[in-house]
Amino acid sequence: MATERMGTDPWQGLNGPNLGYVQDQYDLYLDDPSAVDPELKALFDQFGAPPSGDVAAASATANQSYSGPNVEKVLAAVKLIQAIRKDGHLIAQFYPLNVKVDRANGVKLELSDYGLTEDDLKSIPAQVVYDNPNGSMRHALDVVNQLKKAYTGYLAFEFEHIEETAEREWLEHKIESGNYLRSFDAEERKQLLKRLTEVEGLEKFLHKTFVGQKRFSIEGVDVLVPMLDELVKKSLENKTRDIVIGMAHRGRLNVLAHVVDKPYKKLLSEFNHTPESEKSEWTNEGWTGDVKYHLGGVRKIKENGQVVARVTLANNPSHLEFVNPVVEGYARASQDDRSNPGYPTQEESLALPVVIHGDAAFIGEGVVAETLNLSQIDAYKTGGTINIIANNLIGFTTESHQGRSTRYSSDLAKGFDIPVIHVNADEPEACLSAIDLAYEYRQLFKKDILINLAGYRRYGHNEMDDPMATNPVLYSMVNAHETVRVLYGKALQELGVVDQAYVDQLDQQVQDHLQAVYDEIRASSNGQVEELEPPASVADGLPAVDTTVPAEALQEINENLLKWPESFTVYPKLKRILERRSGVFEKNGKIDWAHAEALALASIVSDGTPIRFTGQDSERGTFAHRHLVLHDSKTGETYSPIHTLPSAKASFALHNSPLSEVAVLGFEYGYNVFAPETMVIWEAQFGDFANVAQVLFDQFISSARAKWGQKSGLVMLLPHGFEGQGPEHSSARLERFLQLAAENNWTVANLSSAANYFHLLRRQAALMGTDYIRPLVVVTPKSLLRNQVVASSPSEFTEGTFQPVIEHPAAKGTLADVERLVLSSGKMAMDLAADLEASEADHSWVRMLRVEEIYPFAEEALSAQFKRFKNLKEIVWVQEEPKNMGAWFYMEPRLRALAPKGVNLSYVGRPDRSSPATGEPGIHKSEQSRIIKEALYR
Repeated sequence: MATERMGTDPWQGLNGPNLGYVQDQYDLYLDDPSAVDPELKALFDQFGAPPSGDVAAASATANQSYSGPNVEKVLAAVKLIQAIRKDGHLIAQFYPLNVKVDRANGVKLELSDYGLTEDDLKSIPAQVVYDNPNGSMRHALDVVNQLKKAYTGYLAFEFEHIEETAEREWLEHKIESGNYLRSFDAEERKQLLKRLTEVEGLEKFLHKTFVGQKRFSIEGVDVLVPMLDELVKKSLENKTRDIVIGMAHRGRLNVLAHVVDKPYKKLLSEFNHTPESEKSEWTNEGWTGDVKYHLGGVRKIKENGQVVARVTLANNPSHLEFVNPVVEGYARASQDDRSNPGYPTQEESLALPVVIHGDAAFIGEGVVAETLNLSQIDAYKTGGTINIIANNLIGFTTESHQGRSTRYSSDLAKGFDIPVIHVNADEPEACLSAIDLAYEYRQLFKKDILINLAGYRRYGHNEMDDPMATNPVLYSMVNAHETVRVLYGKALQELGVVDQAYVDQLDQQVQDHLQAVYDEIRASSNGQVEELEPPASVADGLPAVDTTVPAEALQEINENLLKWPESFTVYPKLKRILERRSGVFEKNGKIDWAHAEALALASIVSDGTPIRFTGQDSERGTFAHRHLVLHDSKTGETYSPIHTLPSAKASFALHNSPLSEVAVLGFEYGYNVFAPETMVIWEAQFGDFANVAQVLFDQFISSARAKWGQKSGLVMLLPHGFEGQGPEHSSARLERFLQLAAENNWTVANLSSAANYFHLLRRQAALMGTDYIRPLVVVTPKSLLRNQVVASSPSEFTEGTFQPVIEHPAAKGTLADVERLVLSSGKMAMDLAADLEASEADHSWVRMLRVEEIYPFAEEALSAQFKRFKNLKEIVWVQEEPKNMGAWFYMEPRLRALAPKGVNLSYVGRPDRSSPATGEPGIHKSEQSRIIKEALYR
């Protein structure tokens, strides 16, 4: 503390009113130490009571020449110094425009606010109020001036909220010493000017050449590109393997061209709508495509012909911040070594995530907070993310006072213990210093840091907007403001580094080069655009895959899953449940859903495929069925038998996730995209909770391959089933996934057999990393998890394969007797089957088919079944969901087209409803009984 720097006798020279004041404060201190100013309390704690009046007078008489620091003035100076550190950002110059921002109300940073004059501060030696002052600091006034320079210039800081003292002290020392500030020689300044010229030049060329075309230009935060250049450079110096970047569309084209090295020729061809003469690594592998400012790309950095690093800009739709968790998943996938059994080994230095936010979106979109919350959780942390707000001062047409309740758009970050650096986007050298500081902090503390890059937006939300219509005051300032290239060029001229002719020549060279590239494109264009179709690996469906496991191998896996260390105490009740699985192969018992899943996962890692499995309660399972992570009932320690399987050849990571759908699902999707050989599984606590993450399903998982050529094999488990638990715990909203189903984009299944689940998981694992892979959506059971009606015999695991359609075995009569064919799936199918088996009525006229794979539509399997029944009169689709939900709207036209001539198709289920299910269990039972009766009885 500052008061600890005051020497061995802080009371020396104290007399008169000052002494009286301190003595009064000491009396208060004796009654209640917290009642006095903290700085005085520290003095009393260390030095005890001040001298009495007589002692002080005698001291003053004995040494008439002494004029030591006045304690009140010292304390006031210390308070001023603390205020500069804490509130300096409120008067700092980090806004490039002359924008009146109401942020300095009540701020006290002037000498007069503390009853101080310059002479007062000159009378206090620097070392009295400041640790280790540098040679230029003679007295407190020098300290105050130095700190104002550090905290109220083009750079400003907020870190008082940081909990860890070591972090605060490190930041304080770095900022106040100024040793993070870059010093630039003449050549470096010329290179920086050249880069700014390239950035502005590209936007300028596009603006004049492709009038009115959207590009969401970077202008106003042009310095973002040199900042990213600096991050790439530093990462390469530290042997980082992957620099992964997420950003919205603002400035994306410039980042693609200059940071990710997308060729100008490719970029200008997209603006000119010129087809490619030949494919390259920049060819979009999607067949429906996307607009150019949503596309990503990869830059491969080589040394001696070998790729040593990649710079990846993630594809991102117009949903702005939803790419954030995807990028974090990219980074973690790059950092994890999944080659050995157990949890993967993480090496955080291998990947650097960089996320560029919009100012309105950062504070406005909840996915930002959900993603920041992942940053220090073991299952999701990536060693810190460099967050940059490309602050345009506006969101579309909405100004900041309409878009947030906080002073700064960056304030959200403070709630997650993240330091904030504010920097003026018109000061390129300060911006690079900010990046250097942020990078060093991330490397040292393995935590997120945020840079608020305060700039502006040169044009409207897009280049077809006229912002003067909605934001005239702001855009009057923007229109009168020179670009950062011009400003920096003038600054370098004043320093004698360049002259105006040099600045103009750079600008002209960029324009000439772009014009030459464009002329070449126009000369080679034939104007023909070819329609693209899905590749054969997508269009032709899935290949046949052997998903069986030899009986001996599966039996060995089963027994090893029931082993744990002798010192490990499994909860007795759970131990009895698990031990029932022992010997099931010899006894020809039944394997239920959870047991089948455990065998599937264990066999997959035994085949050498890594698995990552997360969800809100996935270690135990929401319905207490999984228990793949055991807890010692005495010590609380955890143990997973899959980690010690003798046959395991790859990692198995199973984690409970935070209470988040959108961030966690986005993370797992990103992880799978970046580690395509890994089987990544996400489980919703209840299936309907997945609708919180609808953007991820709509914009990424279902459509990314068609738009961007981005492959994923993500598995999504969505608990589903109508059991009288109300509208929020019944439906996984199956209809939404079917509405998004097309072009073999994913598999959607509603299963009724444990063995079929086993084979489906193993089929998915076998396709990981191949061109045939696609996401898998499984609506999983709840009440059926332990029900023997879905349990399967061991032979069904060691033989057979996944069956898209299963004929229920409880058939009565002959094929010629069958007049009605009942089709259903999942729990509804098993409710029907249970009644069919228990009934004494004549059901020879009815047969049941369980449709396990709903999409892709099992046309071949169903057609073969339909042909078996020569006297068929009707096909009935039965579901537990309301008619306007579930699978009916998807199945109806397909079944109608497939049904034999003269065979009627009808629906049995709940009527159209706005809410998925009733909240009254009695009504549910009554409805379910009616559905079964209508389906199975005449």
